Amino acid sequence: MTAVDDRPAISPEIGKDRRRKEDQRLITGRTRWTDNIALPGMLHLAMVRSPHAHAKILSIDIEAADKSLNIYEVFTGEHLAETQGVIANAWPITPDQVTPTHLPMATERVAFAGEIVAVVVARSAAEARDAAELVDVEYELLPAVLDLKEAAEDTVLAHPDLGTNKTAFWQLDSAGQGTGRPIDEVIAEARADGIVIEREYRQQRLIPAFMEPRSVVVDPTGEQITMWSATQIPHITRFLLAATTGVPESKIRVIAPDVGGGFGGKLQTTPEEWITWAVARKIGKPCKYTETRSESLISAHHGRDPWQKLTLAATKEGRVTGLKVDLLADLGAYVGVVGGGVPVLGAWMFNAIYKWDAYQFNCTPVLTNKTWVDAYRGAGRPEATYAVERLMDELAAEVGKDPLEVREMNWIKHEEFPFTTVAGMTYDSGNYEAATARAKEMFGYDALRAEQKQRRESGDRVQLGIGISTFTEMCGLAPSRVLGSLNYGAGGWEHATIRMLPTGKVEVITGASAHGQGHETAFSQIVADRLGVPFEDVEILHGDTQVSHKGLDTYGSRSLVVGGEALVLAADKVIEKAKPLAAHLLEANVDDLEFSNGRYSVAGTDQGMGIGEVALATFAAHNYPEGMEPGIDAEATYDPVNFSFPHGTHLCAAEVDTETGQVKLRKYVCVDDIGNIVNPLIVAGQVHGGLVQGIAQALWEEAVYDDSGTLVSGSFVDYLLPTAADTISFEIDHTTSPSTSNTLGTKGVGEAGTIASTPAVVNAIVDAIRQFGINDIQMPCTPERVWTALQGAGSGAATVEDAMPHFEAEEGQQ
Repeated sequence: MTAVDDRPAISPEIGKDRRRKEDQRLITGRTRWTDNIALPGMLHLAMVRSPHAHAKILSIDIEAADKSLNIYEVFTGEHLAETQGVIANAWPITPDQVTPTHLPMATERVAFAGEIVAVVVARSAAEARDAAELVDVEYELLPAVLDLKEAAEDTVLAHPDLGTNKTAFWQLDSAGQGTGRPIDEVIAEARADGIVIEREYRQQRLIPAFMEPRSVVVDPTGEQITMWSATQIPHITRFLLAATTGVPESKIRVIAPDVGGGFGGKLQTTPEEWITWAVARKIGKPCKYTETRSESLISAHHGRDPWQKLTLAATKEGRVTGLKVDLLADLGAYVGVVGGGVPVLGAWMFNAIYKWDAYQFNCTPVLTNKTWVDAYRGAGRPEATYAVERLMDELAAEVGKDPLEVREMNWIKHEEFPFTTVAGMTYDSGNYEAATARAKEMFGYDALRAEQKQRRESGDRVQLGIGISTFTEMCGLAPSRVLGSLNYGAGGWEHATIRMLPTGKVEVITGASAHGQGHETAFSQIVADRLGVPFEDVEILHGDTQVSHKGLDTYGSRSLVVGGEALVLAADKVIEKAKPLAAHLLEANVDDLEFSNGRYSVAGTDQGMGIGEVALATFAAHNYPEGMEPGIDAEATYDPVNFSFPHGTHLCAAEVDTETGQVKLRKYVCVDDIGNIVNPLIVAGQVHGGLVQGIAQALWEEAVYDDSGTLVSGSFVDYLLPTAADTISFEIDHTTSPSTSNTLGTKGVGEAGTIASTPAVVNAIVDAIRQFGINDIQMPCTPERVWTALQGAGSGAATVEDAMPHFEAEEGQQ
């Protein structure tokens, strides 16, 4: 029998402000970015890209490039036809989805400016890039379709062989699924005796602009073909390489080493990965490709870019009754790995936190001759939140009430949870009242409203606007059965393994793959808490399909709410597996054992032993119960029963100079409810980063094409990313209503700031100048656009050249 040890109790890890354990390596240059990898005999690749948005390839002359110094080989699509595979779409949203074949390297026709037509292989990256300039491609220009609405008319086709630009039509109708009334009936009632507001909003095209450019290394020289890639999805990449190139999955190893950001932009299987794979296999030597920043902006997938036509029905008092959404979504030239599913994700979020009698969502994804569009931080949910939060301000203006009052009279009350929405989702927990009350208190809401009134009355040149966003989102991209019903090509589960080492240390293997979120720290805290071991004794392994043999990777704020739960299940299995051995060693009945703070103890005695001691006894296996297999390691796969639903209230005060159109943020407060918090320091970083990204959409960022289909914002000179000097200090806080669908009570935070902040800022700008008859300004709200809208004051719209049409609110039959 083992006596109790006298070690001090380990303080709880969950909820502790831990500095990220991975940061020491990252900030001292001991990282292993993909571009840092150097293998013996490695060759370098440079891509030759089309300068045209739509053209037929007539000929490719590679002779001059092939004769350049230190050039190993030059390949066209024809050379790699049998080995390059295809780029797959994993989410065909309808059975009859129209999907263009996406070859990694074009062979006959290019469909966007930036598409790859040849690859140069050289001794160095510089020599490869120089020789790529010598590849002479003769094109025959074809008509290009660049405007989303024009593309929907099918007058000019992005892919003539398909016969249409519209890839699918997808609908969610509350009446059809039994969660609401027919939408047309509810709108008709509002036209007769209520309010109908119609608006069109344009979500501009954005570029993920991750810190580390994409890079890939492929080594075909071993028993397995190994790929290192700056990707969010090593497991999915491995599967799709096997599925599309014919190489057995067991012969493929994919490693995501240190990855410098993604924001959804590395949630992709890319032509560059597939081409590097094909070239390395063909020549039998390791190959590396690293994109330049301009290549990244031009050819890595973009985000957002839908037109939203919205019809809101309400009573004269401002209670919402119905919402109809007609969405045109620009997919660009090809349907990406998630592709048309991104706008569909918003279908369950346009209804937001409000109670509706009827709801209908109609989505038509459309192909154009621009860079393809796929997931970008929030993926469908920022677009939905923007639309409904803008509409709530429009409704408040129409009924003459404070925008917060209108929201409060329409939102789900905390005592009504769990609540099944008109879209069919069941929100498990929430407290919108608490988050809003705290945000109002921090913001000084009433005082700022009084100041706004005073400025208006005095005709101040600088007007003050107050913007509101009371949002929710669905996190976790799960459960698997729901994804299956939507024709999604993968599940929503996650896998974890915990190995108890004989020295008492713990190795944790997770299928979630980090790219800056702090997984190694947060996951260590969860396991340390569960097993009662020191935080420093936990090592997290991830991102290597040879080490982590099962996983579905990182996106959709799923790492904590799904991956974290897998860790909990695995840890609990370790505790249960070790219990019979601990009882045997303590000469006690297993039913008399209790486990707490990393220690098994015999009830009613001072006898016990630590889980590390059990691990050592397992390793030695000298004294084992008869019939028990040595080993207390465990693995678990967790498939969630529901999404998680974080929410929050964001308040923004913005000053607008009515003579110059300049917008200046004055104050920004957010109170998010993300359930139980594992590491407040990491959460603060996620919130701050998300806020900046969402605010950047409102004020600065936009991917712009000219009439020929050339991206004119193809560098950071023209694509405006904010710096710390462009933003203000944010005031953040949290309320907590734990999720009831997972044991940790967590909800997810990675996308919250981005989803909520964009409408808060735009609402503040419009609120500042609504008195001049302006009800919208197309994003980004640059000084030019704000000034132009002010010059056209009274028209009810921002009168910039490309401003969208708007529909005035109507009461009754007006």
